[in-house]
Amino acid sequence: MTALEAAAAACMLVGAGLAFAAGVGMVRFSGTLARMHPATKPQVLGLQLILLAMWLRRPTWATAGALLLTGLFQVITATVAAYMVGRAAYRAGAPEDDGTAIPPEGPAE
Repeated sequence: MTALEAAAAACMLVGAGLAFAAGVGMVRFSGTLARMHPATKPQVLGLQLILLAMWLRRPTWATAGALLLTGLFQVITATVAAYMVGRAAYRAGAPEDDGTAIPPEGPAE
């Protein structure tokens, strides 16, 4: 295993872990405004690391161009989408807990 393959494997594992953490955060957080954070920050960084791992496996200019465009568009669209969702939720007066989160474990009251 070369150094590039090891770096690609590490980037892939960390990126997949961040994407998984984003999914767990989307399920566990309550309310729209709280869910915006895991929907954007760890998910985008996870994707960027996975794209880097893809480039490390095949380091050519043709691959780099497509991967850079994909990463750039992901950063732009995730940021704009989170802003628009947050703005709409704030203007609509969305409650802190909209009732869609997983209920806490324990005895029912």
